[in-house]
Amino acid sequence: MESKILRVGMADAKVTKSPGILTTIGLGSCVGIVLYDPIAKVAGLVHIMLPYSNKISDNSNKLKFADTGIEILIEEMLKEGANPKRLISKLAGGAQMFSSKINSDIMNIGERNVIATKEVLKKLGIPIVAEDTGGNYGRTIEFYSEDGRLLVKTIGHGVKYI
Repeated sequence: MESKILRVGMADAKVTKSPGILTTIGLGSCVGIVLYDPIAKVAGLVHIMLPYSNKISDNSNKLKFADTGIEILIEEMLKEGANPKRLISKLAGGAQMFSSKINSDIMNIGERNVIATKEVLKKLGIPIVAEDTGGNYGRTIEFYSEDGRLLVKTIGHGVKYI
């Protein structure tokens, strides 16, 4: 069976079953959150841009935020046969793309996105089994639902599976 590649945009999410592949490009301060049920081989990817929906007035796109995006992704995965008790996660992104002499929360959006993502996953009881976060460089990721590999591609920092 040929693998279907689903592209996930910013503030977007997609779900696939094996042998589907989920990909997103341009993860700078954004975080790509992969959830996976290794028994049902159902995978989901959400590309979040901001930590919490209640901290901003224009929060109409719930997939833009870690708190609401992860919950929506889980709902969609359950419709495809995933079991919430078996979900595991992998993370990539959360870079600090711009250096600043001002050490403010606004400039550390990548770090805040990673922290919020980890808080939400912990609250939901979903273990993080691998991550490639932080730094000051962007990432493109591909998740293979057939075997649970996450390919992380960077410019100047190589390519690796996590």
